Amino acid sequence: MSPSDPLTVLEDSLRGAPIIWKGDYPYFIHPISDGIPRMDADVLRATSDLIVEMVNWSEIDLIVSVEAMGLPLLAAVGGATGKPTVVIRKRSYGMDGEVRVDVSTGYSQSTAYINDIKAGERLLVVDDVISTGGTLEPLLEALEGMGAILQNIIVAIEKGEGCERLARERPNWPISTLAKIDIIDGKVEIVE
Repeated sequence: MSPSDPLTVLEDSLRGAPIIWKGDYPYFIHPISDGIPRMDADVLRATSDLIVEMVNWSEIDLIVSVEAMGLPLLAAVGGATGKPTVVIRKRSYGMDGEVRVDVSTGYSQSTAYINDIKAGERLLVVDDVISTGGTLEPLLEALEGMGAILQNIIVAIEKGEGCERLARERPNWPISTLAKIDIIDGKVEIVE
């Protein structure tokens, strides 16, 4: 692979990402997942390009992501494809049909609110990271419960066992990831 290969660009940007500990949870810090350190435009472009290449766009009506760190990917992919986008927010707007979803990560719990998703719409769900699956799983269940069709689910960075667990427990969900990492001896390593 050449240095300009999008996957190489993303993986190279992950190597050496800083690690902080939230209790017993090793948390890596990367511009795709945290907005810091500053993001090189090539990393966002490479990540967006990888997502765009993976999808049959004639089968997608709407691109959906969760604030806050799904937003750069949502904007980049929406801009590249011309498809409309919806953000799952962390605050309620009280709109007709709003769905409340409780989510939990490896280190926190929160509530998300889904608006403006119509039954029968074919969705591409994009997200920055999957580790435990505690955020993605309840959101996907809620989207399905609203009658949306989960056409593609693409997560930029996979860490931990959440994706494998969801693949076993929910094999009908078409989840793909771009780069898989592990934290070994306090450093981010790419898992091949």
